[in-house]
Amino acid sequence: MSQPPLSYEKYLKLDTLLSAQSPLSFERGRPAHEEMLFITTHHTYEIWFKQILFELDSILELFGSPVVDERSMETVVSRLGRINLIFRVLVQQVEILETMTPMDFLEFRDLIFAASGFQSFQFRLLENKLGLRSADRLPFHEKPYYVELSQEKAKLARDAESKPSLFDGLNAWLARTPFLKSEDFQFWKEYQAATNIMFQHDQDFIQQNDNLNAAEKTRLLENIAGSRRMFESLFDKNEYDRRLKNAEWRLSYDAIHAALLIQLYREQPIFQLPFRLITEVLNLDSLMTQWRYRHSILVKRMLGQRIGTGGSSGEDYLRRATDQHKIFEDFYKLTTFFIPRSRRPELPKSFASQLDFAFKG
Repeated sequence: MSQPPLSYEKYLKLDTLLSAQSPLSFERGRPAHEEMLFITTHHTYEIWFKQILFELDSILELFGSPVVDERSMETVVSRLGRINLIFRVLVQQVEILETMTPMDFLEFRDLIFAASGFQSFQFRLLENKLGLRSADRLPFHEKPYYVELSQEKAKLARDAESKPSLFDGLNAWLARTPFLKSEDFQFWKEYQAATNIMFQHDQDFIQQNDNLNAAEKTRLLENIAGSRRMFESLFDKNEYDRRLKNAEWRLSYDAIHAALLIQLYREQPIFQLPFRLITEVLNLDSLMTQWRYRHSILVKRMLGQRIGTGGSSGEDYLRRATDQHKIFEDFYKLTTFFIPRSRRPELPKSFASQLDFAFKG
């Protein structure tokens, strides 16, 4: 309390913050009104990226403990939820930028031609910390992503690639899930039987559907056969490891089983928090995909088939990156093997009691 009172302006360093919005077109003597909006929007992105990284680093620290304290998982879920709320704001923020017309953008585009959002160090760092692998990235000008960053920032981004990511932490945490094996309940054997009935039902429906032509039936039946083979591999460790090596899956053999069990029996007390965690991770992947997609549409709207800022291929690159730069795709793929609650194997009381929080005095 011996310190002098700190004003709102000084506490937030508003002089520094607000002096950063300085349109280059005004400095060059050819004022373009919309450039202020462009700068403000991207400054806002970067400030939110900083907050997301702050939250994510705290999550990675909790996952980084030799033994993850389960009491900390509520904090993890809460902070992931906050990250997702921020990304929802980022997606919505594109609408504000869309109030700028293509003709407005062209008034100052040549002044920033060498600059590109691809050069956002914070976003590349965020992708790495979430778990986007270098080999999964879409090449930019046939070169690694980090060549667009300064030498110092490139080193920081690459260092993050070798450290445990959110995907790594989640994978290890899921793999330690108890209850995957029980002497009095052969869950996977019963679940396989129930799922095969579902596949057979889908196959019969396609074969008997007169609204489908022969080619459509063949294609759909081939899809079912492929899903069957992938499903069978979930219970054959050697086959699963082969698919893992071929990048058909990313989660480990035990982690994929845990993720399936948690989602199928999400109402069990002990699985409720893990299910919320998986849901937040799915939401994060979805929101990042939405943000990339909205950005690609914006670029197409502003530039058409022109080369993008920074010399990128513009909308084409962004659209392909939207499809390729997904991190938690395994959770989406697992949905293929969900069955209705009414067809789930019933849990024996002795097994179900282990999933409860019932007090035993």
